[in-house]
Formats: sequence, structure tokens, C-alpha cells
Amino acid sequence: MMLKDVHILQIGPHGVDRSAVELENTFTVHRWWEIEDKALFLKEIGPLIRGIAGQPYPWKQDSNFLSNFPALEITTVFGAGYDSIDIPTAIKRNIMVTNTPGAAAEDTADVAIGLLLTVIRQFRNADIFVRDGKWPNGRYPLTASLRNRKVGIFGLGRIGKAIAKRCAGFDLEVVYHGRKKQTDSQYCYYPSLLKMAEDVSILIIAAPGGPETCAAVDTNILQALGSDGIIINVGRGTIVHEQALIEGLKSQTIMGAGLDVTANEPNVSPDLLELSNVFILPHLAGASDHTWRVMADMINDNLKSWFKGEGPLNPVPETPFVKEN
Repeated sequence: MMLKDVHILQIGPHGVDRSAVELENTFTVHRWWEIEDKALFLKEIGPLIRGIAGQPYPWKQDSNFLSNFPALEITTVFGAGYDSIDIPTAIKRNIMVTNTPGAAAEDTADVAIGLLLTVIRQFRNADIFVRDGKWPNGRYPLTASLRNRKVGIFGLGRIGKAIAKRCAGFDLEVVYHGRKKQTDSQYCYYPSLLKMAEDVSILIIAAPGGPETCAAVDTNILQALGSDGIIINVGRGTIVHEQALIEGLKSQTIMGAGLDVTANEPNVSPDLLELSNVFILPHLAGASDHTWRVMADMINDNLKSWFKGEGPLNPVPETPFVKEN
């Protein structure tokens, strides 16, 4: 089979020209964002699509979207998290799902620590203090410190481990909570997120999204962290009960928060934006030129391997391994 005969739908641009050119040189690629008459495209070309080159989160590949492609064999995710894919539909239809595990771990861990330092040392507010010309009138108030703090990591996957490694460089004690204890981990495991929150003052969220973790960080967790507590989220915005967080920040139930992700991104709650004790980024933790080159190449490699009949390189655990007949 000639790979050029395989029709691939590229959902959106990822800004990596070299990888985009390679994809188009290998397959027959249709750029979804450039198609004006999408209804006509789905009618005429939809039945020919056998693979999807994923778009960065939060693009959703739900059952309605996937139903447009009856010949679909494989869909790829631009990132490690794949809660944007309707996994039950993929399983039912025997569609392979692949992701890009580990590609963004180091950059995301860097941002987690950057958010932590920004929140605890008030970098943004201090910068505004200087720009507003207030420094000549007196020094900026004393800030909190990282000293004598314990960090609880929610989700000790590749990203969580990279964060833990960086925390060690700051002489911070690290503990973790996740679905199960990791026998090869040197860190203390808490089977209860609430119990961990009671014992730490910094909660860093690096867990995957989905029903299992939805609103896991709620009012009870915030109260357990206490008025000296800080939340850093580089996982998914849905993991935090956003209204509870807003109320907790307003009432100073916790000290502050640093968010790379929010519940309804890219539409951020105006109530969050009004608060001075939260620092918000536009989901850029893994969005570096290096990481996106790696992820784009991984998507291309998964598609090529699949359609050569060699199977997927990075299948997610829920979907079956099915080689092309």
C-alpha cells in the first residue's frame, strides 16, 4: 500500500512547519481549519479519512465528530492527556488512539516551578508595584517563602516525577497522591488526597483529566491546605472545582494559586481574573518550540508506523492493539 493513498485529517495547525511538510509529503492531508464548506467535505471526503492528526487541547473528538469518519482506523493526540477523545466510542469502533507521552514533561515541570515561585514570592504583583512607580515611596511588603514547606504532588506520572526532581533542588519534602502506590517511588504515598492536603502546604496538580479526577480539588481540599496553602495546576482545569477555588481565594482560605489550565479555557472566569492572589497562564506549560517539535514528530511517526502495518508506537492503554489487515 502506498502511504500517499491514505487520507489524513489534520485538525489544526501546530506551528511546526518541518513536521507539517513531512506529513503532507507522506499522506494525502486535508487541513480541517482551511476547509470552507465543512458539510460538503464530510459528505464527500469524510468516508475516505483513515487517520486523524490531532490538535492541541482542548479540541474535542467526541462521538459526533468521529461518526463522520466511518473508515477511521487511528486518531492521534497532540499531548500526553487524552481526555479530549471519546475513548468508549474509540473502543467500540476499534479505533486506535495514540498520544505523545513524556514529550512535555520537562517543560511542564519547569512551568510548575515557575508558577510556584511567582505565587509565593508575588513576582507579578511586585512587577506591577515597580511599574506603577511605588518603589520610591517604600519597599514592597515581605512575601511568603518556600522554606519549611512540604509539597504534595497529585499525579506522579512523568510530569509529576519531573516536578518532584525540581522540588528536591529547593530542599522541599515531596509526597504524592495518585490512583495507586508506585512501588519504585522514593516518595511517601497518600491513598487519600484529603489526608495529603492536610499534611502539606503546597499542592501541585499534575494528574490527568476525565471523570475520575473531575472537581477532585474542592472546598474540603482547600480548607485542608489552610490559609498558608498554595495550589499549582499544570494538569487539567477540570480537576479543580473552580467556583470553590474562587471563593477560597477571595476568603483567603488558601494563600494563592498558579494556574496553567482553567476549567473553561480559553474562556477564563472573570471572577478569577479579578483576583490578585492567582496567577494564570494560557495553557503554555508544554507549548515550547522544542516540545511541540517532538510531539509533532511523534504524531507523524505513529501514523506512518500504523499505516505500514507495524502497529502504533504510543497507544493509550484503553484502546486495543489492532494491526491493519
